[in-house]
Amino acid sequence: MFDNQRMTVRKAVSVRPVEAHVSEVAGTPRFEDDFGAFLIAEKIIDPIVLGRAIDAGRKTGERLDRVLTKLGMVSEANLADALCKFLSLAPVRPADLPLERVLSEVIDAEFVRRNRVLPLSLKNGLISLGVTDPLNSEPVRAIAYLTGLTVEVRIFMSADFEKAFDTLYVARAQAPAGSDRGGEASETDVQRLRDIASEAPVIRLVNQIITDAVELRASDIHIEPNAEQVLVRYRVDGMLRAAQSMTPSLRAAITSRLKIMSKMDIAERRMPQDGRIKVAVRGIDIDFRVSTIPTMFGESIVLRILDRTRVTLDFPELGFSVDQITALQKLLREPNGITLVTGPTGSGKTTTLYTALKSLNSPDRKIFSVEDPIEYQLTGINQVQVQAEIGLDFPQALRAILRQDPDIVMIGEIRDLETARIAIQASLTGHLVLSTLHTNNAAAAIARLVDIGVENYLLASTVKSVVAQRLVRRLCPHCAREHAQAGYWADELLRTAPSVEGLGDPVIQQPQGCSECGGTGFSGRSTIAEILLVDGQMNSLILSNAPDHELTRAARAQGMLSMYEMGAARVWRGETTIDEVLRATRMG
Repeated sequence: MFDNQRMTVRKAVSVRPVEAHVSEVAGTPRFEDDFGAFLIAEKIIDPIVLGRAIDAGRKTGERLDRVLTKLGMVSEANLADALCKFLSLAPVRPADLPLERVLSEVIDAEFVRRNRVLPLSLKNGLISLGVTDPLNSEPVRAIAYLTGLTVEVRIFMSADFEKAFDTLYVARAQAPAGSDRGGEASETDVQRLRDIASEAPVIRLVNQIITDAVELRASDIHIEPNAEQVLVRYRVDGMLRAAQSMTPSLRAAITSRLKIMSKMDIAERRMPQDGRIKVAVRGIDIDFRVSTIPTMFGESIVLRILDRTRVTLDFPELGFSVDQITALQKLLREPNGITLVTGPTGSGKTTTLYTALKSLNSPDRKIFSVEDPIEYQLTGINQVQVQAEIGLDFPQALRAILRQDPDIVMIGEIRDLETARIAIQASLTGHLVLSTLHTNNAAAAIARLVDIGVENYLLASTVKSVVAQRLVRRLCPHCAREHAQAGYWADELLRTAPSVEGLGDPVIQQPQGCSECGGTGFSGRSTIAEILLVDGQMNSLILSNAPDHELTRAARAQGMLSMYEMGAARVWRGETTIDEVLRATRMG
């Protein structure tokens, strides 16, 4: 059904000069019928939605694809993906964007802006163009005629075009003189930096970087200068992905803008700095924690995105099993004692503690937390921010908190002996204490506390449990498919994690990639955890200074499932992949 239209588009963009027309039926019932049937076949819309869109288009004179996005029936990303498939055209990816303008002496910025046609590359007589409307052939034919080159068309999402245009044609033009080699000349003039950072193109560019990251559900934004470019990367579901690259001339402007927003000293470029930003994205206030550090080619900047609307403080949603939730709830009902959550940076420890605090929060309890930094504000809980520069460190804050008659105390991290001793003192005087450590597994937490100087008998009498956890990516529910070696991996999981046998038939899947997950095959992350309970036998082992492996063996004998076994259960149920589990844990 669609072959004629595809052939017409291919011909229109490959002849030199272009004389053929893109489909003459773009606004006619033929286009509505063909493209509508394609959307239904791809299960992007249903026939009822299509009928409504066609009726609306005939009343307003708008084309079907534009009606679908204007009425919110199809997202811009899904429509662009559908048009790529329908017309057999490639999309514009971040890697396709040029570092410099292409044919800027022939194709001026006004033509690019007005026609929304952006040159991407020029190679061997072929110019690649990114367009937001592939059915509008006029600008494509004009460029082919003007340059005498063969034209290849790729499809831009509108928001991506705006970002690329601002980077290449607006912000570049506004870059300060003398900054082409890293911005040294401009950075000696603080007032000039302030002026640059306040210009509309720079503001728009920084806001676009932030907005794109939030919409991708990224956890961090990395802005990294090097000799040839300024690279912007987003960490999505724990993995870094390149977003865009900009010329070094923009480094000073972007850095200054972010420093001003986060109330840092823009004149200080030799020392690391920290700050915070609150930005409204799509009407929602989102906090960002900003960190800078000087590197060879300028200051590297990382923004941690603290989007409270994305965090579900609920143990089942985080990924804890029913048995683990039952054990945690029992521990949290204890009147005193210490529960530790361990794992590397970015493993979800703070979110687990916040979930515990939320479940404990009630009018009859006074809860304090001391954190560095406070990531999310929790109603009804007294949160204290550590400020080391004025002497308010963890020990100082904890001493003051214990004079406030709390019932429950959350310590962001136990880093030293003094903090550990105060936590133990709080536990011994009738307080429930929650805190984090950086260790590889649950049993190693005991050894870590002994190493920093805590006596064994104090640990045996105060520590009630240790939760070790990691985060693994969830398979995208829209595109995951059966694993090509499902039988092999089922046998392997039964061998290495026999506990999966009671979970029913295996549903072992592998990632594929679709428009819903951005082509990664994964969407979101989930917790896998092991919980070591400190009972009478464990107390004896701690008092005898038993090594980690003996503590682990005793905990396993009492029924503790390791992080690997919990991850294996997720693989068995088709929620994640064996590669994800092995990346986060060790087997056994």
